[in-house]
Amino acid sequence: MDSAYGALYVVATPIGNLEDLSPRAARVLAEAALVAAEDTRHSGRLLRHLGVERPLLSLHEHNEASRVTRIAAHLTAGEDVALISDAGTPLICDPGFVLVRELRRLGHRVVPVPGPCALVAALSAAGLPTDRFLFRGFLPAKGGARRARLDSLVARDETLIFYESPHRIRDTLADIASCFGERHLVLARELTKTFETFLEGSAATLLETLAADPDQARGEFVVMVAGAPPREGEAVTLEGEALLAALLAEGVGVKQSAAVAARVLGGAKKQWYAQAQALKDAQA
Repeated sequence: MDSAYGALYVVATPIGNLEDLSPRAARVLAEAALVAAEDTRHSGRLLRHLGVERPLLSLHEHNEASRVTRIAAHLTAGEDVALISDAGTPLICDPGFVLVRELRRLGHRVVPVPGPCALVAALSAAGLPTDRFLFRGFLPAKGGARRARLDSLVARDETLIFYESPHRIRDTLADIASCFGERHLVLARELTKTFETFLEGSAATLLETLAADPDQARGEFVVMVAGAPPREGEAVTLEGEALLAALLAEGVGVKQSAAVAARVLGGAKKQWYAQAQALKDAQA
């Protein structure tokens, strides 16, 4: 689209600590012709903190679709629009998906202004595997649906991440205990705020912690659950893959690597050869 058109800037805002707002985000908010906000009263306080006065337009889950035409008109007129949510990165369990999808469909430019995101902040400090994770947002509010959702995830081996509110955290932990047993959890609460806390242990242990100190049940939560441990056969496969990768990295040939793996871990040389060749092809 012609550069004379404006752009929609998707601006991440602080999840607690106002110092986390980037200089770029502050500049974009100050220069935008319009700021589309989940809650204009909440966002108005942020703008006042920055010393910025900008027209505000409410954009939430109930009116998002009806705002597309109005925001598109600003962009067509050459005006930039900033999209913000109450906290964190818009669209991540917050409004904005419909707007971004429709503006892109119309050919308008959408520009991310990255910054705070609760799930990334929590995962970065939790001590759980970060190479693969599955974010499922908020679990269902009703117990039956929540347990069904959790049951469907028990076998997943990625780190599982959910958001949860303070008035449901105990029920959610009880359901996790029922579905996941002694699986390791990390709870992050009040991220970047004065009472930021990371709690870890099994769901049953964390329930005891919350019962002993009710203050630990306050605030917004990021719930992180360790992925399912590998089954016995899978553990051998993972060990074999690590061995093959190490041998290939040392310059050992595919055939020789397969022979070593078969001798050390057992199994058919033909299968180890195929796995070694796949690893070598992936490294190429």
